[in-house]
Amino acid sequence: MATRTVLITGGGRGIGLGVVRQFLDEGCNVTVLEKNLDAADPSFAALLASTPQLWAVAGDVNDPDDREAFLQGTIERFGRLDILINNAGVAPRVRRDVLEVDEESWDFVLDTNLKANFFLTQRSAQLMKAQQPIDGTRGFIINFGSINSYVVATDRVEYCASKAGVAMLTQVFARGLAPEQIYVYEVRPGVIDTPMTSVVHDKYTRMIEEEDAFPIARWGQPSDVALAISALVSGKFRYSTGEVINVDGGFHLRKL
Repeated sequence: MATRTVLITGGGRGIGLGVVRQFLDEGCNVTVLEKNLDAADPSFAALLASTPQLWAVAGDVNDPDDREAFLQGTIERFGRLDILINNAGVAPRVRRDVLEVDEESWDFVLDTNLKANFFLTQRSAQLMKAQQPIDGTRGFIINFGSINSYVVATDRVEYCASKAGVAMLTQVFARGLAPEQIYVYEVRPGVIDTPMTSVVHDKYTRMIEEEDAFPIARWGQPSDVALAISALVSGKFRYSTGEVINVDGGFHLRKL
């Protein structure tokens, strides 16, 4: 099999870094768009310095020029792009009640989580469409959704709306790109043990250990999400597109 090239946004820490490690272990070329490389996990810098098949670019997913430079740099370095993973995302800087949300917060979250996702996916799909298929596939696109696409949080409506939008983008692109042999999926992580969730670690630990909210009663790990993505792009789902994979310990299986 030809060496595949994986593009991931926000791959310098947390879940994204787990995905980077997974695909490097599989022998892929991996390129990362990270807004602030200096703020990445120290282990990412070490990995970057020692791994020729890993390339990182400092850039903002909200900037069209940065997105295009990322894509063109990937093609110049590795020749093609096989897998796009839209991992980069933000939450509101300040949680506010639905009646108190301002336009600055709305634009900050929606621009990053939805608008940038759409235009990076659009441009990536144009490039994938122009390349020759490998093993019957021109490319895969993975969107990071969230349980907040259907679980209401009145103190971060911006985030909920953005992830509900990502769910629909996944379906629209999946339907439109299937004839081009480009397949699109959504992964919905649940409670994953990363620096982002450290501020609510005690809350979620109680939910896991005492409240029976998670059928698989443990914290999720970045590797859990990475393995799910690896399976989706393995070529073993040859008659599926637009699927949603929950990586949440069964949290979505609500009971009365």
